[in-house]
Amino acid sequence: MSHPNENLIRRAYEAVNRGDIQSFVAAFAADAVWHGSGGAQISGSQAIGDLVHRMREASGGTLHVELHDVLANDRHAVALQVTRAERDGRALADRVVYVFHVRDGEITEAWFNGDPGVQAAFWG
Repeated sequence: MSHPNENLIRRAYEAVNRGDIQSFVAAFAADAVWHGSGGAQISGSQAIGDLVHRMREASGGTLHVELHDVLANDRHAVALQVTRAERDGRALADRVVYVFHVRDGEITEAWFNGDPGVQAAFWG
């Protein structure tokens, strides 16, 4: 039997891969904070959803998260993934670890730990 926080993270990833940003945003608390590479920070579930929406658009809808595993307990979840996308003849395949804080069934914070150079070269 899987942990409820594992199920929350898996549902959020499935929503991203379907392009269902509304369901993705529903996994986050309204005041959630996303910590990106290089000290970047986004506050608010809608802003986090907007970021993912822009990434999907910039990749022509090719953004896909290959989820390897989710480890979860009552306060945290860790997702091991490969982020894949194509853009302007380039391919992204970045191995990423996300660390999530979860409270009351919602993601309150997320930390991105991928390769900032790979991300900047692809999205920049």
